[in-house]
Amino acid sequence: MKLLFLTTDDSTFWSHRLTLARVAKKGGADIVIMTRPGEHCSRLEKEGFQVIAWSISRKSLNPIRELRSFFQVLRTYRDERPDLVHHIALKPIFYGSFAARLCGFIPVINTVTGFGPVFTRTNLVSRVLQHLLINILGLCFRGGNGRVIVQNNDDRDLLLQKSIVAPENIVLIPGFGVNTEQFVPCPEPEGEFLVILPGRMLWEKGVCEFVEAAKELRIRGVAARMVLVGARDPDNLGCIPERKLKDWVESGSVEWWGHQTDMPAVICKSHLVCLPSYREGLPKALLEAGACGRAIVTTNAPGCSYVVRHGENGLLVPIRDSHALAEAIQKLMQDGARRQQMGVVGRKRVEMEFSVKKITRQTLDVYAALMNGKWRFDRTLVMEPLKYQPKGEI
Repeated sequence: MKLLFLTTDDSTFWSHRLTLARVAKKGGADIVIMTRPGEHCSRLEKEGFQVIAWSISRKSLNPIRELRSFFQVLRTYRDERPDLVHHIALKPIFYGSFAARLCGFIPVINTVTGFGPVFTRTNLVSRVLQHLLINILGLCFRGGNGRVIVQNNDDRDLLLQKSIVAPENIVLIPGFGVNTEQFVPCPEPEGEFLVILPGRMLWEKGVCEFVEAAKELRIRGVAARMVLVGARDPDNLGCIPERKLKDWVESGSVEWWGHQTDMPAVICKSHLVCLPSYREGLPKALLEAGACGRAIVTTNAPGCSYVVRHGENGLLVPIRDSHALAEAIQKLMQDGARRQQMGVVGRKRVEMEFSVKKITRQTLDVYAALMNGKWRFDRTLVMEPLKYQPKGEI
């Protein structure tokens, strides 16, 4: 079987989908990855995967450029003749679904990784874009020759309520999975209390609310180091200007460590992990925190509330509420026994529900079902000890 992945970012594929591609290849599939070329393309080729460069920009709305990107996908599908294509995120879903249909209804897997800032804003432009997005997705998901994978129950319910996809064609697979052999429980460090926000520096990640909560804690006299961990994402319309981040650091409110490659070590330096996001697919950073035995403070937002059960492995606070965020952080800071018990529960949940082996097995089951017996994989391949993933990257 020739399996083609269409994705906009090679680094995200490397950090999120490498195990899936490895196991599918081990099971006899030829792997083709069409993506925007970056620093990880050579690594993917060394894994034995064919990589095809895709001229795509995540933030571009230029119709000429977007049309070129679409025809590039169409030409690739006609040349490669894949037996199955897997589209990851919205632009690949849009272009890949129509290209597959024009090539004779190639079997399609569409993974919705979240709906992004369009669904977190309420202005007129966002409401128009929401309506447009829903209608386009309805066209993409039409027909019975494909499956839609969603990562949380809120996104599943939205698609079903809008009648965008038939119930029998939608599958909930929670995220990309966490390597529980790489992200392992570690004791809390000695010294000053450290709270981290791991994620890209986007407004929609709740970075501003995190900074405001840090300011409030300082005013209260609460001695906590509040740290932003992650790089800016200039291709995202919600990217926070570098000058703004530096202003926050210079004010003494927070620290900004930028991009970190050894996320297990970063998490183990912390006492608490916080992600006040407005909306997620399924935040891998929170799963990694749970795997390392850390309690979590996050928002009652789609995706985040799927990972955290309030009072069990963390606390949920309202979206865009920096005061509630500060209250939750201080509450867990002052109750070490409860915080550590939450970490134990979080680790168990990740092992039971979110391990990379479990998620990989579920995804390959969807492949096999859609191929109608034309391709089967040996499930024991996923049960073998997997090689360590590269250091977890944000």
